[in-house]
Amino acid sequence: MTYQATTIPSARQSVRAELDTGTVIHLWLKSRRPGEVATMSVELDGIELQQVATARTEEFEFCKVALPRGGSLELSYDAKAADVSVIYAFLPTRVQNEGIRVLHHSAENAPPALSDGYHFRPLFGWMNDPNGFGRFGGQVHLFYQHYPHSLRWNTMHWGHAVSNDYVHWRHLPVFLFPSDDLSQRNDGRGGAFSGSAIAAGGDDIRVFYTEQMRDRKPEEQIQLTATSRDGLSAEPATVILPERPGRLDLTLDFRDPYVFKGPDGRWKMLIGSRDKAGGVVLLYETLDPVGADGWTFLGTLHRENRYGMTAAECPCMVPLGDAGTSETRWALIFGLLTSRDQRGRRNMTSVTVGRFDGQTFTPELEQELDFGSDAYAFQAFVDDGGPVGIAWLANWTDVSKKEDFPTAMTLPRRVLWDGTAVLTPPVEGVNALRHAELDGTGRLAAGERLPLENGAVEIELELSSPGAAFELRFDHPDIDLSLRLEAEGLEILFNDRSGKASPRYLAAGARPSTVRVFLDAGSIEVFADNGRWTGTKRLPTFAGVRAAQLSQGNGSIAGARVWQLKL
Repeated sequence: MTYQATTIPSARQSVRAELDTGTVIHLWLKSRRPGEVATMSVELDGIELQQVATARTEEFEFCKVALPRGGSLELSYDAKAADVSVIYAFLPTRVQNEGIRVLHHSAENAPPALSDGYHFRPLFGWMNDPNGFGRFGGQVHLFYQHYPHSLRWNTMHWGHAVSNDYVHWRHLPVFLFPSDDLSQRNDGRGGAFSGSAIAAGGDDIRVFYTEQMRDRKPEEQIQLTATSRDGLSAEPATVILPERPGRLDLTLDFRDPYVFKGPDGRWKMLIGSRDKAGGVVLLYETLDPVGADGWTFLGTLHRENRYGMTAAECPCMVPLGDAGTSETRWALIFGLLTSRDQRGRRNMTSVTVGRFDGQTFTPELEQELDFGSDAYAFQAFVDDGGPVGIAWLANWTDVSKKEDFPTAMTLPRRVLWDGTAVLTPPVEGVNALRHAELDGTGRLAAGERLPLENGAVEIELELSSPGAAFELRFDHPDIDLSLRLEAEGLEILFNDRSGKASPRYLAAGARPSTVRVFLDAGSIEVFADNGRWTGTKRLPTFAGVRAAQLSQGNGSIAGARVWQLKL
């Protein structure tokens, strides 16, 4: 499949590609002139197959074209009359293994121009929360909150990708679309909000999500489910929770259904919500073997009101061992929306560990998921070898309605239990990213300034004793950045040079023996003692870290290795 885009005189634009029989084209089109129809001509080997047309001017209209045979495709339109957001092509029989091919995207939804980078990013448009993270048909599926037409949050869709190793991803067609009413509007009133997915027999995938429609009465947020038979698109959805449970004095916050198998073998559903005292996580269950209906409310599973938070968002729950054993602990993870701690960090994420019998959750300990606080909407599922999770590598505090905001997902992480704490180390597959060793002879440990080429690197430090003090400074063209371990704990020091004070990203009391640092365009992720302390910070530009230099006291570093990373 080859393609090229050509600009033709007098504002006529054309996209050309050599495509195979059975190829499907997805495109979004709108009119630039109110009251006029925008058209796109679809030609195959010089013969017009059809014209795609729309009179919409506010939001792009989705159009689908199926090719009856292979050949030379040309899509042409008058750029003065028609605005085209995205065009991509795929073969339904091969797309799971090959992914889509983007033939066109506009400047407004273009991905960042990165020569390298190993974190998951969409091929176009906006992305936030991971949704429906799970293994189906032998592949790992990642759905995500998506707006295809710009780099700013707007009417929500679900994007989709698959992987065999959590690291190399193949992008699939847009999976879920907002309702017909919302799809015609460009006002951010709602859409297909966050949710989850389960295997529903055979190759079917059942997804659960919140439909948000601002100002709808009596419920702005309701819960829907839909089935995918082909793993590429969802059938029409049905409503399963049309209203909030009564007598709980809940706000309109009622979202992010997370469905999982409980210790009693029944499907459970968590919903994030809020009452006047703070955030609450609600629990539902069904006896339906595929979770299609019959959902009943069991009660409030958990409550959290620290740090001035409002709603509990994106709850998920995984067993830290055999789910069918009464001795197994469960990890309840959720976002503390609008929270702010004494160090200035916002929108943190909490992990509460306790016993769960399918009806009642009994907390035993709480800890922070990520001391960098830029791993939001964490979602996990139980895969071979135990739970695996992924999060949005960003924080709502940084999002601006006036500026573009391209983002990424964190590295996928294991969710482990060592008997005293939850650990979240990166999945084993990230080791395959090690492209070349930049330092294995001790240059960094000796205090030399080590060039890092394009800045996509992993640094592994072995300390001479637990908590041995050091500071690892990074040379970045746009910000001040370093990692420091001292008596107070492990800290990511960040300064964007704006003069505005930064929060303190501190894992208080951390005394690790090993530290792994992953740098990429736009991010730093720190995993100390196999993820006992994990810190993630989004960086505001895509410039790479140019060099690293280590300072230590009294031989704190027993060893240091650095690898260039590459997909």
